[in-house]
Amino acid sequence: MLTDHLNQKIRSVKLLVLDVDGVLSDGKIILSNDGNETKSFDVKDGLGMVLLQKLGIKIAVITGKSSQIVHNRLTALGVQDVYQGQKNKVTAFSDLLEKYHLSTAEAAYMGDDLPDLSIIDKVCVSFAPHDAVHIVKEKVDYICTHRGGHGAVREICDLFLQAHDKYDKVIADYIVHGEAKF
Repeated sequence: MLTDHLNQKIRSVKLLVLDVDGVLSDGKIILSNDGNETKSFDVKDGLGMVLLQKLGIKIAVITGKSSQIVHNRLTALGVQDVYQGQKNKVTAFSDLLEKYHLSTAEAAYMGDDLPDLSIIDKVCVSFAPHDAVHIVKEKVDYICTHRGGHGAVREICDLFLQAHDKYDKVIADYIVHGEAKF
């Protein structure tokens, strides 16, 4: 159960920014003999992201690597803002805030490793998967019970739905309509 203060912070968020490796994926980079890369994503994370977008919360991704796999997955989920190959994540984060005319008090971030620290300290509310590095877990507002690539993103999406009093409605909508009706 979240504190009232954390729920209040979550309710103020209009933009959720996510890292990829270690957050949306398990952080493993699998390379075949011919050099092709594969990643795995949790389908439950994807549905959570779709639900948040239906709720009106923008989702963006900022990642240090570049991958067609990431582009394909996020495009399928309707994520329009995907910043790949970002060695300095703050620049991309600032671009997002400017693009949507938002302040840092309206943004949330989820990361798992050292490159994420530069944004974690700038947002209203921050999250980390259960298997994030120790220093990141020390800095964030909420540590998930799930690991990156294994439902951590869905866990925070559900927290957003609960904070907005939509979680029970989403469940009822799926029972009656087979989809969420916002």
